[in-house]
Amino acid sequence: MLEERTVVETDVAIVGAGPAGLMLSHLLSRAGIDTVVVEMRSREEIARTHRAGILEAGTVAMLTDSGVAGRVLSHGHEHEGTVLRFNGESRRIDFRELVGESVWLYPQNEVFTDLAAARERGGGVVHWEVSGTRVDELTTEHPTVRCTTADGEDLEIRARLLVGADGSRGVCRRQIPEDVRTDNFTEYPFAWFGILCEAPPSAPELVYATSPRGFALISQRSDTVQRMYFQCPPDTDAAEWDDERIWDELQARVDGPDGLTLKRGPIFDKTVLPFRSYVCEPLRYANMFLVGDAGHTVPPTGAKGLNLAFCDVRVLAPAVVDFFETGDDAGLVGYSAQALERIWKAQNFSYWVTNLMHTAPDENPFAAKRRRGEFEALTGSVHGSAYFAESYTGWQDRT
Repeated sequence: MLEERTVVETDVAIVGAGPAGLMLSHLLSRAGIDTVVVEMRSREEIARTHRAGILEAGTVAMLTDSGVAGRVLSHGHEHEGTVLRFNGESRRIDFRELVGESVWLYPQNEVFTDLAAARERGGGVVHWEVSGTRVDELTTEHPTVRCTTADGEDLEIRARLLVGADGSRGVCRRQIPEDVRTDNFTEYPFAWFGILCEAPPSAPELVYATSPRGFALISQRSDTVQRMYFQCPPDTDAAEWDDERIWDELQARVDGPDGLTLKRGPIFDKTVLPFRSYVCEPLRYANMFLVGDAGHTVPPTGAKGLNLAFCDVRVLAPAVVDFFETGDDAGLVGYSAQALERIWKAQNFSYWVTNLMHTAPDENPFAAKRRRGEFEALTGSVHGSAYFAESYTGWQDRT
């Protein structure tokens, strides 16, 4: 007896309904291209997942110019600079003065909420909480996604193009044969201990601090909720740390002659985030294309994860539109190379600033003093500061 299955045909099948997948679906829909999106998680689960929230100017423009929502402007916070702090001494990098750009503090789960609402308003087809997702027939003219919906319906989605936006643990990347795929990977000897707390902001902008005890990031989330991190060993058990110990450690990392004092409050979320960098090459295999974490991950120090995912979409979306409107596949052919050019720049920046601001477990006096010299070269030169500002706010696209 043949298995009963509902068959759906579409232009583009998208696996993954995170910000990258939903933004691509939104942009293609505005161009009259049909998409179907499948996602293993529930909409509510993704909306509750707290992730980094620094948006480059280009990311903000994608949200506002495409009609997703203006909440990033009304509810987000514009940051015209950031503070680098070395052994208790702060130096501010003025983004506006140096490169004429800003970044916006706006949590990733809020970006997702805006995008999910935009797809719902636009009548977009998104299947939440699917299971058993498989992608097949990638080398044919009709790549296919098979899954079971939350209602138990077996679904087969036949598309002309397939996009893997299903994150670093998704199924799509693994379908690129090993003799075709190169996995570029490095792991760091430390992790971040992250907290969410109920407290007012301790500083108006992000503070990246390093000391002999290690790195700390003093970030904000809202007027009443703050996000902070400190460097820790990867095997750290968050349950072993009580609030007082956490606050004392964070304060010790930022102590200095200026008397910077953190504003404390109840901690309601604790997590340990391992650090890794990864790039898949190529980002295209036959009629499947990878975007976002499905193709690359970066440590959060450089604030590049979500922004890189949107940059992938900014390259891929017009290529898809050209293909369906004119039959020209030049953009699709060149997608991987064009996206990887920016990805490797972001990898370099993230790797560099991570190693500048973190204390290696085996750091000796020479390495510590060398990092201090690098800090002085960066913050004591308008050209060094401008490089940091341009990289952090996002390089302007060449086209």
